[in-house]
Amino acid sequence: MFKSICIFSGHANRALADKIADYLEVPVGRCRISRFSDGEVFAEIQENVRGVDVYVVQPTCAPVNDHLMELLVITDALKRASAGSITAVMPYYGYARQDRKVAPRTPITAKLVADLISAAGCDRVLSMDLHAGQIQGFFNVPFDHLFATPVFLEHFQPRFSEPPVFVSPDAGGVERTRAYAKRFGADLAIIDKRRERANVSEIMHLIGDVKGRDCILLDDMIDTAGTMTNAARALVEHGAKGVIAAATHPVLSGPAIQRIIDSPLEQVVVTDTIPLSEAAQASGKFTQLSVAKLLGEAIKRIHHSDSVSSLFV
Repeated sequence: MFKSICIFSGHANRALADKIADYLEVPVGRCRISRFSDGEVFAEIQENVRGVDVYVVQPTCAPVNDHLMELLVITDALKRASAGSITAVMPYYGYARQDRKVAPRTPITAKLVADLISAAGCDRVLSMDLHAGQIQGFFNVPFDHLFATPVFLEHFQPRFSEPPVFVSPDAGGVERTRAYAKRFGADLAIIDKRRERANVSEIMHLIGDVKGRDCILLDDMIDTAGTMTNAARALVEHGAKGVIAAATHPVLSGPAIQRIIDSPLEQVVVTDTIPLSEAAQASGKFTQLSVAKLLGEAIKRIHHSDSVSSLFV
């Protein structure tokens, strides 16, 4: 164990870094990040970190490449400043959907990003609700995978007099949705979806009974919101009384916000792994929960060599 904890942050989500630092009762480390006129990233650590256990809070959200490069440059600066250990705290892991070859002569970019993070000098990675759990295996350093489940369950449990139906918007999310339904003591439904091309989805049919029931659609992220909004319409067509969406990562690219506004979704509950845009906040449909306490507790346990998995048991 090194002599102290220090939290650093890039530009991706400084508000979350501040909340984590408040939970740990430490200040955010002083780091100046700037860009040269040609766009190159420069980072300068402005305090002594020799022998310190350092955590860099930097989700690789949009603009993904800028924030990824910031993480790499900050990590290199810390390593050259003789930090005792460096942990990349990536609440949202960008490029996670490129976790396998989907066609000949295509990259596995999630593995490339893992290699870059390791090569920069990170000793450990901490992330939340990965799109594909096998990404943990792309790293040769310890990887702690957290889940936002406790945060969502704490929010939903007091709000329903009768257990809602937890709905997976596609077959890939069944395991996640089943875990929520089990913890809540609720029923499970699945929407069979056929994706014709990237970022376009088509609802096929519903497995499960939702007639006259409140439904919670669950996913790891909302990107263009096609999956969530089409699923919400399918549930309403099958007699659902009300539909709420919940997702850890509010990516919200392209037409996502307008689609959500125009959809039958009553509320969209997300976390602050990614900052919520002003347009999303102004829409009135979003509720944002904080995962700072969960991340802060995980960091504390890592620092003291305590169990992290017990947070979810």
